[in-house]
Amino acid sequence: MVRRGLNQRDLCAMHSMLSTVFFSYAFLLCSSLLCCFARDTITYPRGSISNRGEETLVSAGKRFELGFYTPEQGSVYESYVAIWYHRSNPPIVVWVANRNKPLLDDGGVLAVTGDGNLKIFDKNGHPVWSTRLESTSKPAYRLAKLLDSGNLVFGDSNTLLTTSLWQSFEHPTDTFLSGMKMSAHLKLISWRSHLDPKEGNFTFQLDEERNQFVISDGSIKHWTSGESSDFLSSERMPDGIVYFLSNFTRSFKSISASSLTSKFKGPNLSTSDYNNTRIRLDFEGELQYWSYNTNWSKLWWEPRDKCSVFNACGNFGSCNLYNSLACRCLPGYEPNSQENWTKGDFSGGCIRSSAVCGKHDTFLSLKMMRVGQQDTKFVVKDEKQCREECFRTCRCQAHSFVKGRVNRDRQPSSNSCLIWMDHLKDLQEDYSDGGLDLFVRVTIADIEPKSKSCEPCGINVIPYPLSTGSHCGDPMYFSFNCDNSTGKLSFKTHNGTYNVTTINPDRRTFVIQEKDVDDCNASTRGQIRKFNTSFPFKMNASKRWCDSNNSSQGLVEIDIGWEPPPEPVCSSSSDCDDWPNSTCNVTGNGTARCLCNSNFWWDGMALNCVHGGSSRKKKPLSLIVGVTIACVIVLSSIFLYICIFMRKKSKRRESQQNTERNAALLYGTEKRVKNLIDAEEFNEEDKKGIDVPFFDLDSILAATDYFSEANKLGRGGFGPVYKGKFPGGQEIAIKRLSSVSGQGLEEFKNEIEISECY
Repeated sequence: MVRRGLNQRDLCAMHSMLSTVFFSYAFLLCSSLLCCFARDTITYPRGSISNRGEETLVSAGKRFELGFYTPEQGSVYESYVAIWYHRSNPPIVVWVANRNKPLLDDGGVLAVTGDGNLKIFDKNGHPVWSTRLESTSKPAYRLAKLLDSGNLVFGDSNTLLTTSLWQSFEHPTDTFLSGMKMSAHLKLISWRSHLDPKEGNFTFQLDEERNQFVISDGSIKHWTSGESSDFLSSERMPDGIVYFLSNFTRSFKSISASSLTSKFKGPNLSTSDYNNTRIRLDFEGELQYWSYNTNWSKLWWEPRDKCSVFNACGNFGSCNLYNSLACRCLPGYEPNSQENWTKGDFSGGCIRSSAVCGKHDTFLSLKMMRVGQQDTKFVVKDEKQCREECFRTCRCQAHSFVKGRVNRDRQPSSNSCLIWMDHLKDLQEDYSDGGLDLFVRVTIADIEPKSKSCEPCGINVIPYPLSTGSHCGDPMYFSFNCDNSTGKLSFKTHNGTYNVTTINPDRRTFVIQEKDVDDCNASTRGQIRKFNTSFPFKMNASKRWCDSNNSSQGLVEIDIGWEPPPEPVCSSSSDCDDWPNSTCNVTGNGTARCLCNSNFWWDGMALNCVHGGSSRKKKPLSLIVGVTIACVIVLSSIFLYICIFMRKKSKRRESQQNTERNAALLYGTEKRVKNLIDAEEFNEEDKKGIDVPFFDLDSILAATDYFSEANKLGRGGFGPVYKGKFPGGQEIAIKRLSSVSGQGLEEFKNEIEISECY
């Protein structure tokens, strides 16, 4: 091997090459560092981003990213400038600039302009969005910066971190982030759909006048955080979320434990505990609280069910989360619009069936009720005083007595009386967070139509003859039980006890409910389930449905009807005072009942004795029987008439044949008589012309022994005369017209009439 050394020229060339490589690498490194440092900022005039590539801004801590966002919505191309969590896939968008004016092409640009504004331009250079600040003569000092909080700030470079001219936190879309503050001038607006960032139907903002947060659907309240009784308002929104929305400035008393984790209990937490949280208004009007811990989890949301929607059933309408038909009117009320109610539109609520304010008023007791904000609250001695205060004014619709509690200092608080003077709103039964015992003003007639009717059980009015005990209803219908502590009604069968959800007196039906052991899926949903009942109850139908809040749990609702009852049971005549036109008497089976008086009959549908003399059930039956008998008589008469007619016709034919036979036998060649008979000259008119008894030939032949010579008395001009005797012993003389007589039929008839005169 030949080793050759490097000369000076080679060394210089190598040094020059290494220097070039070093400086190139250093330049690229510095450029890269400079670019990385500047990726969260847009400046004037060259610091812009476009949607032709994947240019984005990324916050310094790589928490958020800003760029052009295109929803995945099929063939329609729409592009927006948006902010999302860095590297989230799919992007979790928290802010959209041009949400109502999307770009329809790929030539869009976000840049700081010469007038000192941050703007979005389409490919033709037309602005579609702007910060709308006043023009400035120094645009070079303006810049936009994306912060780790997710806030896009814009202003002068020397004061940007202390005072911004514009920031996205003051112009939110559907998401609330830590560092924002909900005020009367700030609101969240939902997306139009899951993939469409345009403004939707729902808004979320603070109602400073009532100190509550409100979700609105247009001009209609969809949900409120505090428009309920003072004792229930904190259940709508946990204290920790209220603290978060107020930007950690609001002070309050914690009323009850939150349904969330312990970090939501109060304002003693630092703001860093909320850095990985966000509140979002969903396109369906649901306010959601999300927290990140390895992944995103939805910890809280409202409205969380169909009954959490504000005033879901309208005024005086009560919502039950566990019924497939969630809404029904309070006892003593009826739907304001039955047509809308049937269609499932409950917004119109309910109205009173009859006016109140008088001695016939009473209070309907409802347990565990959620109810809207009361109009008046004051200290009272006991429940009786609260009741009297409500009775004192006709405007009082309802009251609730809240007993004082011992506080942390072991000092008892005062008893409170809540009064509702206007409409009862936002009512919900079986409220899981406790609720109030609410007493609603109604007339006695609306809830107790008969003395034998049982007292209402919660919101259920129990019509006669249904019975919850021996003191009311009909013993045959004693299959119900009322839990007075909860206001729940149940139905007892040999298979078990079931919760009664609704009773319809007009249709004579009630609905019971049971949990389904099967999973709630499409293959079993809506199936009919058999249910054994015994007289006087009968199963009409069953329906299976699924609780939207618990997808694994199904519920079965069974519609059961009852037969109209017999006359009411009685033990004395006074028991029948409420059943006019009836008297207490013992029936055939030994049971004493209020039997209807004479000329009255019991109508089990109307539950009353009705004038008419016979039962409505018997009247159609007797009518049917009468018509049937009449039809049988008519048909029998027709049949008998036909039989008699045919028999007479047969006898007449036989008699004619006998006459002809006898005439031939007796007269031989006496053709005149035969011709007379055959020609029927001796017809019915001839019978009428002779006003004497008329006998047929067979009788005469029998009486004269076939005109025997022994009975012959003599002979005249017409012919011979015979004696005869009828079976009854009556003797007669028979003059027989001779075929050789010169006399005619008329002369013969005249002679008979003359003979009768003598």
